[in-house]
Formats: sequence, structure tokens, C-alpha cells
Amino acid sequence: MTGVRAPSLLTLVAMAALGALATNIFLPSLPYMAQDFGVDYATIQWSVSGYLAASAVLQLMIGPVSDRFGRRPVMIGALLIFLLATVGTLIATDVGLFLLFRMAQAISAAGMVLSRAVIRDVSGTEQAASRLGYVTMGMSVVPMMAPALGGIIEESIGWQGSFYVMLGAGVVVLVLVWTDLSETAIRGGVPLRQQVAGYPVLARSVRFWGYALAATTSSGAFFAYLGGAPFVGQEIYGLTPSQLGWWFGAPSVGYFLGNYISGRWSMRFGINRMVLVGSIIVAVALLFGLALDLSGLREPLTFFGPVVLMGLGNGLVLPSANAGMMSVRPELAGTASGLGGAMAIAGGAALAALSARVLDKDAGAAPLLTIMVVSAIGSVLAILWVMARERQILRSG
Repeated sequence: MTGVRAPSLLTLVAMAALGALATNIFLPSLPYMAQDFGVDYATIQWSVSGYLAASAVLQLMIGPVSDRFGRRPVMIGALLIFLLATVGTLIATDVGLFLLFRMAQAISAAGMVLSRAVIRDVSGTEQAASRLGYVTMGMSVVPMMAPALGGIIEESIGWQGSFYVMLGAGVVVLVLVWTDLSETAIRGGVPLRQQVAGYPVLARSVRFWGYALAATTSSGAFFAYLGGAPFVGQEIYGLTPSQLGWWFGAPSVGYFLGNYISGRWSMRFGINRMVLVGSIIVAVALLFGLALDLSGLREPLTFFGPVVLMGLGNGLVLPSANAGMMSVRPELAGTASGLGGAMAIAGGAALAALSARVLDKDAGAAPLLTIMVVSAIGSVLAILWVMARERQILRSG
């Protein structure tokens, strides 16, 4: 649309997937990392919730900085920091130092922010939703397989092996970005002061907040799952690391399918319908899972089965919600992507930390599922708010 050269789908997928790999691959190792460092589960779980919190803060900066200085230099700089931080996690001698370097790894969030912004740079709104669907479909293969790989690595050589995989993946992505990503922000060079002056426009937009809240609350159910599922898998269902790894990838199977549907049908049905249908699927699936747990049916399938549908719903919600929030001010696509992403990750960090605190072996998965259900219902309400506002504007116009 803009005349600039778009990077290959492989490069965009790799940029987005690096953060997913860093988030997911080591999760089956969490209980064993706690033992290795001599801390409790809630402490080592900060490698998830603290990482997500750091990602939220960084996304607030990555978007505006990339609008000012360009997508390419920001992405290359972020990858170099990620590589140094990953080396730090491997040489850390105590949990405090490990968590410090783990927080620095959160710079991998640049890949998701900037892949979305690059797509929006070269696409219209509906086309962007379609392309985002295909990119996240490809990216979803990583969280589908990474926990299984991480479980096998844990049983073979220990948790450090997962961080060596992150290091190698970071090198591969850096090579791809260096050779394939040209500058797409042709409206770049906007001073940061001018960008900040555009924030009130986003702040006053029902569309931006509605889409951002829909994405935040729908993905919040998944982030709560990240924080609590390792405990549920080991303590409640007695799964080994490799077994947990295979089960843990369940939502990514649905997410892959949901993103495929988004890529095929977003332009035909529109982003609002896609978000509404997806958010309803997430809420209904998790309510069903909660009902099964409360009825006393506590098997891995009754917990991980419904989260497949949660993944499917998120695959419908997130590409369209992200495209919607970035369409409010196209010249601030990076800023909107970063702000919306920061909201989603910050909410996810809070829910992941909360889930680690409320889990109880005797209570089953119900506390975790309750948090996920409440978050999912929020997504339905958010998109209904956007649709009601748009109908009001049409009637008044």
C-alpha cells in the first residue's frame, strides 16, 4: 500500500515468535528451577510474571521509539540486548541475578510490537488483520511446540538447555532481520514530543480503548494460564516435565487454527465480528472447564481440553483487535501497538502473579479457571462497547 518493500513472512513470524519462545519453552522446568535455586514456586514464578511486567513497560517505549527512529534499528538493537541478557541467565549464580537478566530478556517484546507495526505500515486496516492472522498463525507453532521441547530438555540436561535454545534462536532472528528487514516507517522521523501530543487522540477514542481492552482481557486468560498451569500440571495432575510440556501446548493448537481463520476471513466478515465471536468462544470454553472442575472431574483432559478452545478464540480476537487499535492513528501505528501491547502484557503479568498466589492443591484448577473466566467475559463486554459506540455514531451521522 505504501510502496515500501515488505519483509518476508518468515522474518515477521521469526520476529514475533522469539518472544513466544522466551516465554514458553522453560515453563515445564519452573518447579525444578525453584528447587535448584532453593526458593518457593511463587518466587521462581516471577520469571514469568516479572518478565511480562517488564515487557509491558518496554512496549510503551518500543512503539514510540520505532515511530521516531524506525523499525529496523530498534529491532536490531533489541535483539542484541536479548542475546546479552540470555547469556546472563546462563551464568547467573543466584535467583536474584537470574531474575534480573530474565527481566532484560523481555526486550524480545520488540519483535511482536514491531512485526505488527511493520504490517500496519504496508497494509490497510482489514488487510492488516488478515496478514496479522497469518503471521500469528505461523508464530503460534512456537508456543505449541516449545513447552514440549522444554520438557524433554528438562529431563535430559536441565533447565539451562532451554536458555541455550533461546540464545541460538536469537542469533537466527538477528540474521533474518539484518538481511531482510528494510525500513517501512516511511512516515518515520516524528519527534517524540509530537507523538506524545497524539496520545490524547488515542485516549479519547472509544475504538482504541475498546479494542485494546478486548485484546487485554482475552489474552489475560492465557497469561493467567501461563502463571498457573505448571503448578496445576505437576501438583494436581502429577505430570512429568515432558508430559506437562505436551499438554501445555494445548492452547497453541487452537490458536493456530484461530489465526488461520482470521487470515482467511477477517477481510470478509470485518474485525468487529471476528473479535466478538472469538471472545464468546473463549468465555464459553472456560466456563465449561470450570464447571467440569467444580463437578469433581479433575483429569488433564478436562482442564487442557477447554483451553484449546480458549486458544481458538484468542486466534480470532487478537489479530483483529490489534489491527483495530492501530487504525485509529495510522501514523502512530507503532505507538498504538506498543500501548495496546503494554496494556495486554501488564494485565497478563498481574493475572499470572495472582494465579500463582491463589492456587491450592486441594482446590483443584478452579481458582485458576475462575480468574480466566472473569478475564474472558471482560473481552466480550469490551467489543460490545465498541460496536454500540459505532452504531451510535452511524445513527447520529
